[in-house]
Amino acid sequence: MLKTSIYGLLLCLIIPSASFAQNTSKIAPKREFRGVWVATVSNIDWPSKPGLSVDQQKQELIGLLERHKANGMNAIMLQVRPAADSFYAKSREPWSQWLMGKQGVAPAPGYDPLEFAIKEAHYRGMELHAWFNPYRATMSANAITHQNHMTKQRPEWFFTYAGKKQFDPGIPEVRDYIVQVILDVVKGYDVDGIHFDDYFYPYKVEGQQINDAATFNRYSDGFADISDWRRNNVNLLIKKLDDSIHFYKNYVKFGVSPFGIWRNKSEDTLGSATNGLSNYAELFADSRKWVQEGWVDYINPQIYFSFSRRVAPFGTLVDWWSNNTFGRHLYIGQAAYLVNQRSEAAWSIPSQIPDQVRYIRNNNRVQGSVYFSSKSFSTIARAVGDSLKNDLYKYPALPPQMPWLDDVVPNAPQQFSAEAKADGVHLKWIKPIKASDGETASGYVLYRFEEGEGIGILNPKNILRISFEEFTSYIDTNAEKGKRYNYLITALDRLKNESDPSGPVGIQR
Repeated sequence: MLKTSIYGLLLCLIIPSASFAQNTSKIAPKREFRGVWVATVSNIDWPSKPGLSVDQQKQELIGLLERHKANGMNAIMLQVRPAADSFYAKSREPWSQWLMGKQGVAPAPGYDPLEFAIKEAHYRGMELHAWFNPYRATMSANAITHQNHMTKQRPEWFFTYAGKKQFDPGIPEVRDYIVQVILDVVKGYDVDGIHFDDYFYPYKVEGQQINDAATFNRYSDGFADISDWRRNNVNLLIKKLDDSIHFYKNYVKFGVSPFGIWRNKSEDTLGSATNGLSNYAELFADSRKWVQEGWVDYINPQIYFSFSRRVAPFGTLVDWWSNNTFGRHLYIGQAAYLVNQRSEAAWSIPSQIPDQVRYIRNNNRVQGSVYFSSKSFSTIARAVGDSLKNDLYKYPALPPQMPWLDDVVPNAPQQFSAEAKADGVHLKWIKPIKASDGETASGYVLYRFEEGEGIGILNPKNILRISFEEFTSYIDTNAEKGKRYNYLITALDRLKNESDPSGPVGIQR
């Protein structure tokens, strides 16, 4: 993460007028990706410090999820492999030092941070994307690594740049190894996505050189230019991962969050009207090609710039990327961490990020946002969180559909019923029968309507609860006594395709 140094919506029964439907969609889209990065490296976001007890780690994570859920988020990008180490038990790499304070030291037996995070996120109707750093191996020259760390097991796989060890992307065995590391999570955990940030080849540091000449000589594969060769090395990894992830679990999304500028127009006529650091030239990451070839399900460029940033205006880059999505999803990386920073006056304008969200929503080729990073919403960006919670993200949203992965809609839940009891309205149902693709339900959406209110599943303000779990009951404890309500329920499959509704069922509390 680059930092200062990161089928239509189905209606039923009573259909609202066309003008109302369009207005609702414009102001509060029912489908929108709303993500937040949770960085574990150096304990940036979670856990707050190494060595916390299991209960403390769990309490912190639940608090974090509750805050983001209240702000309207529906996805967590959790960093699970910050430096060739792990935040999950089913790993071939040592436990991360940012868990217990020393690399290789396991937390309490039976506790798996990633497994816990997935369960808690899904309970709250939030996707969990496992965020990997593919190439970074150490964070500093004096890093103390475990005996099983790959820098000690296979030292020939690494080069050192600015004091940090990094996997050499040009070595075929390195690419194979990284794919297997990620497949451990794909096969072993119920993740919704696999996510990369912007770190491929390292950002340039004055006086430093990438020591991969010997690798180039050995594995040049017909490339005469080392820069083209480096870009191809990254391309090979991205394509292999896309193929491998979807081979094992077609519903697991694969996305990358590159630096915001692919190439400037001065470098390539296809580039953006910007004058900043180039992903293509500086990091050897041909991010546009990954989208064009369909090797990613979403691209999430880090457009950490204000509207008035002269060399790279936010609007210019959003527009450029929206013209280069090639049918894949585009989520914009937004800089919550820059709110009120002093080096640029624009970040002191309270409406900077809310206006960015509005700008994004005005472009129907952009499907959402991801914010860096989690802790900003409890510190400098609290006001942004309030704007999301009380206005822009006031109503829940489902993640956008990915028809190229799955366009089969699940069947509706069965035997939906409601019963008023002392503690609330008890809602029950039975899982739907399998759809043509073999899926039943991986989650549900409950809708509630007051007496006289139009009944349909278009307007997100009527969403009572979203959960990505297979529960078949719910108690509406917020239903007011003496009032009459109607309820609907729909089923969701793994890629958040939504069924026709069951219901309505009416009840008086």
